[in-house]
Amino acid sequence: MADRLQRGWRYLAAIAWPAFIMAAVLELLVFALVDPLQLHTLSGSELALSAQAVYTLSFFVFWIAGIGTGLMTLSLARSSRRINREGPVGPVGGP
Repeated sequence: MADRLQRGWRYLAAIAWPAFIMAAVLELLVFALVDPLQLHTLSGSELALSAQAVYTLSFFVFWIAGIGTGLMTLSLARSSRRINREGPVGPVGGP
């Protein structure tokens, strides 16, 4: 059980760290071209957030998207033999 938990943390770190770096790079690229104070909502009204809030929220959105794609890649990389042995989300028979 402890080995499985430790392996899960390693997988999470292996996904979250590259996603963090890519979120930072994407943040730099996007906001080199976009002024956060000139952003508007879909209805056309000005965004009621400071520039720092826009930077922070967008960074977390980029990071979560990166983590999501990493988890999807990890899920798709599993072999059919392992999926049939463990089930779609983990070992059959509970934790």
